[in-house]
Amino acid sequence: MFGKEKGKGTPGADKGAKKEAEAATPDMAAPPLKPFSKSRSHAPSKPSSTPFRPEIPRRVTEIPGGPGRTDRVLSLDDEANRLTVGRNIRLTGEITSCEKLVVEGQVEASLTDAHTIVIAPHGHFKGNASVAEADISGRFEGTLVAQDKLTIRKDGCVDGSVRYGKIVIEAGGEISGDMASLDSDEYSDSGNSGPTNK
Repeated sequence: MFGKEKGKGTPGADKGAKKEAEAATPDMAAPPLKPFSKSRSHAPSKPSSTPFRPEIPRRVTEIPGGPGRTDRVLSLDDEANRLTVGRNIRLTGEITSCEKLVVEGQVEASLTDAHTIVIAPHGHFKGNASVAEADISGRFEGTLVAQDKLTIRKDGCVDGSVRYGKIVIEAGGEISGDMASLDSDEYSDSGNSGPTNK
């Protein structure tokens, strides 16, 4: 009976239609603002439901009777134990506490407390070396003591005083100078030249 015409009758109806139209276009609408809390800060008034907990790294436990972290033996292929002298590098001086020395360039040095020396085909070592194993593909000049094994490859050349436990010389490998087995050195150093009759 008393019907209202749409858009007429109340002054707020026009404003409501405008607000609905603005809300329909999200590009033009701004997000609603939240009122400040009583403390006049912008932080939320309610604390978060999950409190902040920093991550603490877990301690690694060691197995009793097993190897400890410091007891692990580092492998000879480990980069931390290895010194490589590159092809275009010249090195002079003294090298100590090196597990494996790889010579691709030129080295003039004294090498002590090393396990292995490897001289690459273009490498050149001049000086003294006392090692457990030596693998020579390049050139070595000086005094070499290989307590376990000396290997001279087909292009390898050794010149100087050489003492070895075992020796392997490939076809084409060269060795010149004073050379002897460590076993024969020990036998001759003890003063025994053979059985004696009393």
